[in-house]
Amino acid sequence: MKNLVVLFVLVFSIIFCAIEKVYSDNTSPTPVLKASVTMVPTSFFGTWRVTSKLVDTDSPVTFKQTSLDLWNLSRTNDVITLSNPFNGANAEITIDSVNNNYVVFKKNGRYDNKILTDTVEIKLDGDNFKGFDYLKLDTYSDVNGKIIKTETAKYSISGERIAGQSVITN
Repeated sequence: MKNLVVLFVLVFSIIFCAIEKVYSDNTSPTPVLKASVTMVPTSFFGTWRVTSKLVDTDSPVTFKQTSLDLWNLSRTNDVITLSNPFNGANAEITIDSVNNNYVVFKKNGRYDNKILTDTVEIKLDGDNFKGFDYLKLDTYSDVNGKIIKTETAKYSISGERIAGQSVITN
């Protein structure tokens, strides 16, 4: 009987520790995201005229040499959205890092059997920014859903503010 009680206490302790570990791991990422979003400077938000010039690619047939876009960057609570009225794109972005006026963010877009990931690094300077946009285009198999091709490009980008900022302050 004594061995049964010891075994029960041991099993209960192991289960309790495992549950506590899983719970603490699942709750820790949330504050990091909120902190990143709130650290984004207000000068980041608004409408930007963005020019891009291809610096490097492994697929010159896929990616344009140059482009001109409009980016509207806005924030509602803890969600930052980038919309582009030129092409109708609208995506939530994920902030990777903020260091003063240096911001790194990502966005993903799905197009048929392809996923385009943009990783954007910019340095804000008043009503302008300069930086890079790293693109990765993964093509997935219709048969097994695995990646069958990855194409990449690096663009030098510059932006000029043409309208407003977010109405929300940091």
